[in-house]
Amino acid sequence: MEPTDTLQKQLVGALSRNWWVLLLRGIASIIFGLMLWTLPTEESVETLILVFGIFAFVDGALQVWTAIMERKERDNWVVLMLWGVVGIAAGIMTFTVPGLTAVALLFYIAVWAIVKGVLEIIAAVRLRKEIAGEWLLILGGIISILFGGFLMSNPAAGATALIWVIAMYAFIFGVLFVALSFKLKGLKENA
Repeated sequence: MEPTDTLQKQLVGALSRNWWVLLLRGIASIIFGLMLWTLPTEESVETLILVFGIFAFVDGALQVWTAIMERKERDNWVVLMLWGVVGIAAGIMTFTVPGLTAVALLFYIAVWAIVKGVLEIIAAVRLRKEIAGEWLLILGGIISILFGGFLMSNPAAGATALIWVIAMYAFIFGVLFVALSFKLKGLKENA
């Protein structure tokens, strides 16, 4: 068995054993999107900073937990760990620098989304031979990168438009992760 085949099997095993973590991440993302859609415009920028910080921290913490739990089972668990650390760092920075302006937050979220998207695509490429439905993770990564690029290319966008775009991204990303988690749960049950 080639090293890449072993790595892919380990990654599939880690994700299928912890399918519920992806489910929680997806649900958190959906809730984040729905909250942003329902907030009053006047309060939304301040709330966006707080909610984004909570979301990024929880999402990152769940990913780090998965990496730590799987470190003995996988040779290359560092990718999962790095993925989570990016989210935790984004969350901590949001809490420690709450006076961020909307434009600074925009670039902050854009960089986070691009890095997260690249790491999701890397993980999906490694899974492509192991599971059906890896395209959901690839699609999530592409959406993350496109979302980050959109935010960087339109820094003067109004706060309301920014909030709606972020809400839509979070909601779609959450739905994709919920769908992927059920595919991975099916793998665990079939194993």
